[in-house]
Amino acid sequence: MDFSSNDRAQWKAELEAYESRLESLAKADLVSLDSFYRKELPLLLRQRDPDPFISKAELVRLMRWKLSRGKWRPRLLDFVSSLEEEEVQLASKKGFASLPDLSKAISSLTVMKGVGPATASAILAAYAPDIAPFMSDEAMMAAMGSVKEYTLKQYMFFAEKLQQKAKELSGEGECFTASDVERALWSSAMGSKSLSSSTKVEPRAKSNKSSKRKRKH
Repeated sequence: MDFSSNDRAQWKAELEAYESRLESLAKADLVSLDSFYRKELPLLLRQRDPDPFISKAELVRLMRWKLSRGKWRPRLLDFVSSLEEEEVQLASKKGFASLPDLSKAISSLTVMKGVGPATASAILAAYAPDIAPFMSDEAMMAAMGSVKEYTLKQYMFFAEKLQQKAKELSGEGECFTASDVERALWSSAMGSKSLSSSTKVEPRAKSNKSSKRKRKH
């Protein structure tokens, strides 16, 4: 999907296809992890207002979700699993308290080993989806044309673009958050990959039939 498009119906369709495309990946525990991340965790964080924090166990589950939905990097999970509970709660309290200053919030979270800007953005997105979209490979590629720079500076550009897109798409009874935009972009990328895979299979099948016919001659 073209990031510059303001076709609200198309964006909504991609967002609504998110869950089915997530399921189509057939990855162990991904659906349950996604449910935890999108539905349970936000409620837990809000219940802790006015001084929200994320626990170590919740951060480990969040990391599992992030790695399962994207590229699996076991060392990151090892780093996060080795963190102390007090360390996680203290850093996350500072991060959430820094909002809406995204730069300060990300910097407060990345003091934890294994937590870079992308993971920090996932933590913040669970609490403030309107201003802190998750820095996924797919959304980065669509919005920025690059997935190489996972830096604070790059995230700030990325977040601003998704916030602006959310504003452009909201209206006429529809309300998009920056996180909705990220999920729509991820969903669109998965849909394109699926379509690409299916079209690649057909020529091979024809090729096999053709070679069988040749052997019969």
